[in-house]
Amino acid sequence: MRKHLLFLLLFGLGTLQMALAQTGTIRGFIYEEESGEPVILTNVYLQGTTIGSSTDVNGFFQITNIPFGEYTLMVTYLGYDTLAQQVSVQSASIQSKKLYLKKASVEISTFEVSAEKQERQTNVTMSVTKATPKDIKQIPSVGGTADLAQYIQVLPGVIFTGDQGGQLYIRGGSPIQNKVLMDGMTIYNPFHSIGLFSVFDTELIRSADIYTGGFGAEYGGRISSIMDITMKDGNKKRITGKAGLSTFMGNLTLEGPLKKLKKDGRGSSSFIFSAKHSYLDESSKIFYDYIDEDGLPFSFTDLYGKVSFNSTSGSKVDLFGFNFNDQVKFQQNSSLEWNSTGVGGNFVLVPSGSPVLVDGHVNWSKYDITLIEQQLDPEGGAPEFLEPRESGINSFDLGINFKYFKGDNEFKYGIDVSGFSTEFSYYSNTGVRLAQNANNTELAGFAAYKFKTGNLILDLGFRAQYYASIRVFSPEPRVGAKYNLTEKLRLKAAWGLYSQNIISANSDQDVVNLFYGFLVAPEDIQDEFVDEDGNVTEIKSPTQKAQHYIAGFEYDLTDNISINIEGYFKNFSQLTNVNRNKVFASNTQGVPDELKNDFIVESGTAKGIDFNLSYQTRQWYVWAVYSFAKVDRWDGFKTYSPIFDRRHNANLVVSYKLGKQLDWEVNARWNFGSGFPFTQNQGFYLQETFVDDVNTDITQTNSDDVTIQYAELNKGRLPDYHRLDLTVKKVFTFSENSSLEASVSVTNVYDRQNVFYVDRVSGERVDQLPILPSIGLLYSF
Repeated sequence: MRKHLLFLLLFGLGTLQMALAQTGTIRGFIYEEESGEPVILTNVYLQGTTIGSSTDVNGFFQITNIPFGEYTLMVTYLGYDTLAQQVSVQSASIQSKKLYLKKASVEISTFEVSAEKQERQTNVTMSVTKATPKDIKQIPSVGGTADLAQYIQVLPGVIFTGDQGGQLYIRGGSPIQNKVLMDGMTIYNPFHSIGLFSVFDTELIRSADIYTGGFGAEYGGRISSIMDITMKDGNKKRITGKAGLSTFMGNLTLEGPLKKLKKDGRGSSSFIFSAKHSYLDESSKIFYDYIDEDGLPFSFTDLYGKVSFNSTSGSKVDLFGFNFNDQVKFQQNSSLEWNSTGVGGNFVLVPSGSPVLVDGHVNWSKYDITLIEQQLDPEGGAPEFLEPRESGINSFDLGINFKYFKGDNEFKYGIDVSGFSTEFSYYSNTGVRLAQNANNTELAGFAAYKFKTGNLILDLGFRAQYYASIRVFSPEPRVGAKYNLTEKLRLKAAWGLYSQNIISANSDQDVVNLFYGFLVAPEDIQDEFVDEDGNVTEIKSPTQKAQHYIAGFEYDLTDNISINIEGYFKNFSQLTNVNRNKVFASNTQGVPDELKNDFIVESGTAKGIDFNLSYQTRQWYVWAVYSFAKVDRWDGFKTYSPIFDRRHNANLVVSYKLGKQLDWEVNARWNFGSGFPFTQNQGFYLQETFVDDVNTDITQTNSDDVTIQYAELNKGRLPDYHRLDLTVKKVFTFSENSSLEASVSVTNVYDRQNVFYVDRVSGERVDQLPILPSIGLLYSF
């Protein structure tokens, strides 16, 4: 019997090997012929078959399991001429291709569907939006400059807290719980203080993948969301650039070859450099003195450079560096400055004769932030400077990933080593100094397998996260699934466990949260946590933890209209926050930990539903989003709503191109948001100093020291927020490589008075930005 079983096993393996030997593989890269830049999300398929693929962020594609025979390889992408090439698959070897797409010389009247639809049918694509510069530029450009920060605000599940000092909160996650990556490097503060601009130059972005939840095992170290940004390479054919000028800022981009790309596709190298500077603190005195005659207090400077080396096979190495600086100088109460510097490298390796794609990265960065506040003298004297809040973080990261393709299936795995050191100093409202200098090292490995069987797509992943500095191991399984009910209707779901060991320190009672300090999750927290039902849980580690549960569906109403609806529940089972209940020094004996520790453990939930409709043709672009959400926290004593708990949020974006050459464009965006929670003032009382001790007559003396008695935490609600923005653009073409884009923008068209904050002592209301016109020019050469 055993001999028969052995014979059947050997026969089966031999048959499988023969079957696999009768198929071949075609892989390669798709580039723009004009610049040599990779073309992402491009359809690549064999004509007359269902065998095909699409390009990734590096322009790479791989088609496996191709039966022997003669084929026509087709490459199609909107705005480019269709490419057709004859191929012959006669052996089990791997054929490598480098193909170049030429921009369409004749505008077609029909709209060609891109590879995005194919990706939705072959990948789980749970809670992710993939953006390119083209998408970003369809949003009205505040200040005459299109920016990723403005685009992210219209995505499902994203809450933006204001025009000045605004922060982005994603499906219940605070900014520190949202990781932002640039070519594999963590960017600790990606948005400038004015809230309207990011540190990324739109002209340099190749793609931005924004995951609002349920992200895969390749990502870790955060418990809410991931923003993965890939920057473009420099032009490999000729020197080119763009220079922009607006009422808000000036910017310059310059790129070109170090070694030109030849027609034979041999190795090449290129550079790209970008600089942008905001002079709003000075220009606002001229153009926007009706807001504040002293000018708006914001300014920033961003510098970025990159060199790329490309081999004949498509393998490449990139080296990059940056410096981002931001300054806010309020006239009377505070000044803030942060600076971010980093260098890094990444590579893509295409081993000859192997179906494996290898990529990796190594980087280092440093970030520092300082906030200096002033306390006004009630008697009119010189203001007193308070102790500064300071924070710094130095970090490194290196990782390598492997990806293996087999038909529609894909297996990837990788390892990552990262670490950071933090320095932090902060003074609470009661004058107690909080400080921490700490180090953290993280080791991580992941494996993920995506496979398709019939109409079902499964994405199974596992991440092993080890926090070496605190000796904590976090096993994190991740699961994603999609079922294609029909060609147009798809069901999907995702679940996963997540953790992180970095926190921020800020007070929810601050009027404006401009300062975000970074800390390693502290170990001096309580040993037990009591939940809302009175259940006691032992706290085994200081890491923050969350579980994501997401389900939804996609439906293509037509080739141009798609609907995406997702419901989500994030359970933040362990969070670390500044202890606002602290009243005793940390070394006080006989006092509960909850009243003397600098930090406490909290829990919370975020739940909601996101609705998104998109419509796109050659001339029209419509993007409609509605989000309903509820976020709460439990600190061991009470349940409260965090400052970003917005119940209703809606965005409508409309873009229209017109003119014979489609060289006119009109963009509009309307945003509505229900009011944010805030802590109300319950009353005031004077702090009598008793200067004559027991002989003080309190009926004859008045104190100048006023203390605010707060009501319950965040029980009040600010008024609703809504705003309309418009942009009109016109492109003047001078030659094939030279053009000028002129734009006129109006932010807050109908001058809605949206509240920014109310001064707690004087009761003075301060609104967000009023109507704000701007003009911009962008010259391309």
